[in-house]
Amino acid sequence: MYLADPSKPLPYLDAENRVDEDRAGDKGEVSELDPGKSGTLTVELKAGKYLLICNVPGHYGAGMWAEFTVEP
Repeated sequence: MYLADPSKPLPYLDAENRVDEDRAGDKGEVSELDPGKSGTLTVELKAGKYLLICNVPGHYGAGMWAEFTVEP
């Protein structure tokens, strides 16, 4: 997800215990994977800060995310 303003929290659906992907600017996803399995996603990203998250209920809140920067 593109972080237009990294100081603002992502929109969260409390009732579903996950990030609102539509409002957060989702750039694509890998479907849920079984433990030990892997997936691939290829996207073209503009320069800026992004957040890679696991949006299985409760996973983002438990720390399954990584911030990264795309350089020009």
